[in-house]
Amino acid sequence: MSSALRVSGRAISKSLFTLHLFTQNDILTTIIPTTLFALVAAPLCNPYRCVPVVWWIWLHLLHFNVANQVIDPAEDGRNKASRPIPAGYISLRDAVYLRWSLVPICLISSAFYSIQVFSASLAITFLTLWYNEFKAHSHWFSKNLMTGLGYACFQAGATLIAGRDMSRLDPSAILAVLLSIAMFATTLQAQDFKDQEGDRSIGRRTLPIAYPSPARVSMFIGLPMWSICLTQVWGMDTFCSVAFIFYAGLVGLRFMVCKTPRADRLSCKLYSVSHTLIRVASA
Repeated sequence: MSSALRVSGRAISKSLFTLHLFTQNDILTTIIPTTLFALVAAPLCNPYRCVPVVWWIWLHLLHFNVANQVIDPAEDGRNKASRPIPAGYISLRDAVYLRWSLVPICLISSAFYSIQVFSASLAITFLTLWYNEFKAHSHWFSKNLMTGLGYACFQAGATLIAGRDMSRLDPSAILAVLLSIAMFATTLQAQDFKDQEGDRSIGRRTLPIAYPSPARVSMFIGLPMWSICLTQVWGMDTFCSVAFIFYAGLVGLRFMVCKTPRADRLSCKLYSVSHTLIRVASA
């Protein structure tokens, strides 16, 4: 009996670790910023809502990442060998089963909150399908647009769960989500600089590959411009406005002058929290 329990324990631990591997690289770039966005934009109904907010974000991120990683595991094997499929933690067949099993899990769990949260989950499901199976990721325009809309759905669903009324967003939260769509859709090439080698090997035309110099210039100009816009919209005081515009300018400058894959990975992480920090400071 004890031997069987140990075997079961190891199997459960391996499964949980495998699920963690699917999302570990997005903790700083997606889970934390989206959670902070939701807690500020809602505002938080009570501290106990933090757990379902993080759980909902993580579950839908797992859904998207598994769907993304079963599309071309050979490319991951060449460029991202630590991911669970090329690393041998899960077979491609089992990952495909997991990918489609997560669809009803996400939808049913969202339905327990409200029809509006369910709608956000359903939108993420369709966007995930469009982005991966219908290859919206293959061109920079559709990739930026789909990712921007996807982030907005994550933010809307998480904000609904965090708020007092899970059936509606207040006007400031709606405005924050709409501004996020516009900002993400016009600056999401920040996430593509670090993946150029892998994207080029599979023929994906991201903005840094199609237009290398303009893509970096767009970050240098776009991040400070968006910071100026958002600080004005949220009515931040002068000190905070200057601090965040300066921060955005530094991140944009990093994309211009620091062009190694390692530097681009750090720049991407700095970029991913910039808009959230502005939203938190303005609350």
